[in-house]
Amino acid sequence: MNIELIRNVLNILFMIGAAASVVLFFMASESNPFLYIYVCMVAIVIKMVEYVLRFSQKNKHNKRRRTL
Repeated sequence: MNIELIRNVLNILFMIGAAASVVLFFMASESNPFLYIYVCMVAIVIKMVEYVLRFSQKNKHNKRRRTL
């Protein structure tokens, strides 16, 4: 599978999650006032996964350059 495509999808999901957490912060209901924290935490985990993919991809690319 294409790593760039996966990273782009994860970035889009992160942006949607971040926007949803901001909206939920201002629209939090009385029944579950910390719902925005849960949504924000999921968005941050998605971003961390994307970062790990990007970092591992850069390391593979840098190692190839050094051996040449």
